[in-house]
Amino acid sequence: MARHDTLTAVEQACADLLAAGQPVTFTSVARLSGISRPALYRNPSLRAVVEDHRSPGHQPHTLTGLNAEVAHLRTALEAVSERVRNQEERIRRLEHPTRKKASGQ
Repeated sequence: MARHDTLTAVEQACADLLAAGQPVTFTSVARLSGISRPALYRNPSLRAVVEDHRSPGHQPHTLTGLNAEVAHLRTALEAVSERVRNQEERIRRLEHPTRKKASGQ
C-alpha cells in the first residue's frame, strides 16, 4: 500500500470509529485499516493520526495530560520533520539529477 493510501486508510478507520461511538485504539484502527499494530506504532505519521483521534479523552490540564500532549506534539513534529527531509531530498535529486553524467561527458 502506498504511503498516501496507508495514511488515508488510518484516517478513515479513526473517523469510522468516532462516528460509531467506539474508542479509537491502535488495535481497532489496525483491524479496520488492515495495517498491523506494530506498523502503526513505528510510523510517526500514522501514530500521530491515531493519537490525535484518541486525544479528546485525555485531560490536558493535569500533569499526566500535559505529558501526553507534549509526547503527542513531539511525535507529530517528528513526523513533519521526516516529511520535510524527504521532500528536501526529492528536490535535491530533481535539481541535480545528472551530476555524474555531466562530469563524465
